[in-house]
Amino acid sequence: MNNLYSCSIIVAQCTPNGQGALALVRLTGDRVFELVDNMCVLPAKKKITNLPTHSVQYGTVVDINNEPIDHVLFFKMDAPHTFTGLDTVEITCHNNIFIVNALIENAINHGARIAEPGEFTKLAFLNKKIDLVQAESIDELIHATSLAHAKSALKQLEGSFSASIDNLEQQLLHLLTLCAASFEFIEEENIDFTQTIQKQLSSIIEDIARIEKNFDAQIQLKEGFKIAFIGCVNAGKSSLFNAMLEKKRAIVNEKAGTTRDTIEATISKNGYYWTLIDTAGLRTTHDVIEQEGISKSLEQAILADVLLLVYDSSRVLSTEEEMFYNKLIETHEAKIIKVYNKNDQEIPFSYLDGIGCSALYNKGIDELTTAINKKINALTQKNELPFLVNKRHILLLQTVKAKIADVVLLCNKEKIAYELVSCQLHDILVQLSEFSGNTINEKIMDRVFETFCVGK
Repeated sequence: MNNLYSCSIIVAQCTPNGQGALALVRLTGDRVFELVDNMCVLPAKKKITNLPTHSVQYGTVVDINNEPIDHVLFFKMDAPHTFTGLDTVEITCHNNIFIVNALIENAINHGARIAEPGEFTKLAFLNKKIDLVQAESIDELIHATSLAHAKSALKQLEGSFSASIDNLEQQLLHLLTLCAASFEFIEEENIDFTQTIQKQLSSIIEDIARIEKNFDAQIQLKEGFKIAFIGCVNAGKSSLFNAMLEKKRAIVNEKAGTTRDTIEATISKNGYYWTLIDTAGLRTTHDVIEQEGISKSLEQAILADVLLLVYDSSRVLSTEEEMFYNKLIETHEAKIIKVYNKNDQEIPFSYLDGIGCSALYNKGIDELTTAINKKINALTQKNELPFLVNKRHILLLQTVKAKIADVVLLCNKEKIAYELVSCQLHDILVQLSEFSGNTINEKIMDRVFETFCVGK
């Protein structure tokens, strides 16, 4: 207990605001059991202080006038075997905003204070229950936008990324040992570890490059996938957009050029968020507003993860339209799915290079969804890492990689200066320790935790 970072008692609601069956209020800090004893009544005059650790007890929270606020469950946990490392009580009450607020105000009246954003997790970090990378993964887990995102965050919380960084540190420590041996005994034993050091440093650079390569794929994992409907005017892009949403979101009209701006809507499919983007039809026009819409359509073609190139299968493309389509195929072929809309025949045509659809009769929508899923699955497989990387991590890794490249240059000299190499390797190790938070400054640490919700 004496080695733990302690604090005054903090309190916060850990579950979302709003009505529901149950809410959870957490209290942690020095003498928290005494505080809770002062605001509750337990059967048979029991005391929270005397309960065994990690036990649940039914009881009543009462106000300063000894009037009941709610009948609750108390979950008592003794330090250091808690999330924060400090004595903790979690109170499960009925999820009514007035009850929750009254319970928290009651705790404040007995000496607690409202927790700051992320303060519970910050205490866990300061008490070495988790490192900084694991702390960041908790925020990722809470705000995960897909099941795959949540699973990666959970693996990181379990220590997958921390183990990877630890492996890099161990390799650098080994090289530091070789350098020390080299400048201590090189003249006596004629020892030369230059090639070993160079090979190991090159391997570390490759490992970091692999993590960098996966960063873009992880952005998709976090933010979901953008699916843009692109095509000529009156091809039925808005009708397809509405059909996939299963509701009318975009205005549909037979008049060409109805859609003048991009329209976005998000749906959840197969554990991922899909952002569907309806765009203005492609054609040459003198209408300034429509020109702006077409320009935005071409921008969306660049930004989209999957591009649905929509054809009006009831007619042949004009020369101008064919030029637009060929240019898009030439530039974005890998992410394009050709969609032949208005395929309203009793026996629909089959298209070897795309999907035949009828937005009007809701035909081919399941096949289109399956084709989009295949594209998205191919994109998710690009992420080979069992953990998540954020902007802080990637900037640190890029700095480390650049410094290692400088060490490689030192090793390429005819006579290697092992003392200088050792000094630089030591600096790199200090830099790497920023991942775990061992050498991080207060300002950066505050920046990490300020994004958390109050109850975490």
